[in-house]
Amino acid sequence: MPSKSNYIMKEEEDSNHLDALGHGGAAGGKSNKPDNTPFKQQRLPAFQPTLTAGTVFPAFFVMGLIFVPIGIVLLVISNNIREVQIDYTGVDRASPCYDCAHNVNGTGTTPCTCSIPFTLGQPFESDVFMYYGLSNFHQNHRRYVTSRDDRQLNGDRSALMIPSKECEPYRLRGGLPIAPCGAIANSLFNDVLELYYIDSGGTRHLVPLAKKGIAWSTDKHVKFRNPGGRNLTAAFQGTAEPLNWRKPVFELDPADADNNGFINEDLIVWMRTAALPTFRKLYRIVQRTSNNATPTLPSGNYILDVAYNYPVLRFGGRKRVILSTTSSIGSKNPFLGIAYITVGSLCLVLGMVLLVIHQKYGNRKGSSYFLS
Repeated sequence: MPSKSNYIMKEEEDSNHLDALGHGGAAGGKSNKPDNTPFKQQRLPAFQPTLTAGTVFPAFFVMGLIFVPIGIVLLVISNNIREVQIDYTGVDRASPCYDCAHNVNGTGTTPCTCSIPFTLGQPFESDVFMYYGLSNFHQNHRRYVTSRDDRQLNGDRSALMIPSKECEPYRLRGGLPIAPCGAIANSLFNDVLELYYIDSGGTRHLVPLAKKGIAWSTDKHVKFRNPGGRNLTAAFQGTAEPLNWRKPVFELDPADADNNGFINEDLIVWMRTAALPTFRKLYRIVQRTSNNATPTLPSGNYILDVAYNYPVLRFGGRKRVILSTTSSIGSKNPFLGIAYITVGSLCLVLGMVLLVIHQKYGNRKGSSYFLS
């Protein structure tokens, strides 16, 4: 029977033979053998902990004691944010916008206005952000998302006159290229919203709404540009407006050259598609006055005047206006705080369970229990 020393000698001979082949030996070729280093030969020191209840439950307690307070803080901050939502879809017959909702054609050629009274029970401090919200509107549909021409929106003259085929069937109108082309631009939200404060004497006071500063800075200054110079009428000559628009793109805001054409911020906000069928987009900002003692929107009665142009009943959608303040974590959203509290509570419960297991079985002599 071969001895152990014979096996060792045989392995050394095989190893020397392979080394000779790899270093210009009989085969004369290059060696594929990895270098004899701890890393390449997988001889690095390793640590594989044995997970027991006694070693795991402290980690669960630490995570729980960290997550729960963070969740409480986030939830308190979210609850301190003022927010009110006004649904003006006009589904119910008693709604002030009922007639408009059933007669609007979507292009604004048959204007219809309605007024919705509402009350703010608490004053809104700091800047107030006005959003419009839509439901059951699937901006995340694949064909919808790709129906645009980013080169055209970036001011490329050739793309302006020859839009991308991705824009079909909103690429040409009467033989002229559409600017901006595509389904996203064609469905631009075109309701006009105005907010009035009603004082104790019943007098209406228009609340000033800032229309600039609502778009992302990278979108405004990088992704969207106007073709040609500041004469947008000449720059967009030979193009047509989208089918559902009542005016061309160079008349979106003719009074402000920095908010007109492709760099109009309402257009830019709309072109950033939403991921979910229920979403909100920033419409205007009610900026805080220099007098810090006066709230931006005092408590009391208000009226929302709506130029109802955007049809939603045909696809079962709903429209709403949201007035909201913000905080260091953004707008009102209790989900993050609830998630932290839930995860932290589960960690504490699991820590208690493992502590009981450790107290019951961990002190037994010769115990070898472990967590797999």
